Amino acid sequence: MSAGQVIVLVIVLLVVLAAILFGLRAARRRKLQKTFGPEYDRVVADTGSRADAEKELRERERRHADLELKELSPESKARYSAAWEEVQIKFVDSPNEAVGTADDLVTRLIAERGYPTGDYDDQLANLSVEHARTLGNYRDAHEISDRSRRGEATTEDLRQALVHYRSLFADLLGENPVQSTTTTTTTSRPTAVPAQTDAQVADNRTVNNSDVANPTRPDANQR
Repeated sequence: MSAGQVIVLVIVLLVVLAAILFGLRAARRRKLQKTFGPEYDRVVADTGSRADAEKELRERERRHADLELKELSPESKARYSAAWEEVQIKFVDSPNEAVGTADDLVTRLIAERGYPTGDYDDQLANLSVEHARTLGNYRDAHEISDRSRRGEATTEDLRQALVHYRSLFADLLGENPVQSTTTTTTTSRPTAVPAQTDAQVADNRTVNNSDVANPTRPDANQR
């Protein structure tokens, strides 16, 4: 084999190796994008580097694999569903208290599923591996809850918070917490949060939250 042929062979091998490495990297990226959904873009934006973001997401997967997660028993699911219905009923008379209760209830559910609940950022990171598609709703609900404690949230903000909390709640529960289609209203009171009947938990427990996109706004004079 001549020197020219050897050079050509080496170049071909290098091109093939580069193509394989590129393909593997692209496959890993697609897997991360599928697993984390919108959270992938959020982390890329936060870190300012796709490579750093993917390193962070792979680390989340590693930590998540070490968790001892567990499914809920039918009895636990029934108990949480009943508790959630009570939260929605409470919203009619006391929206602020209902949102605070919802935050506590979601935190208890997160803990019972086996997720650590100490540091909020770590909690989000752990949840993002299996519940990334409802994590944005949880962030929004938590932010509104904080504003509620400072007396800065409107009734509509609080209603949205409860809808957002329900998104992650249903995702963790594995089913809709409220099966009724009835919407309760009371004169001179805030409109009750509508029951979520069209959410389907599938494809990595993704919840279709159609009532978040098209909420029924309460009468501004009923606050």
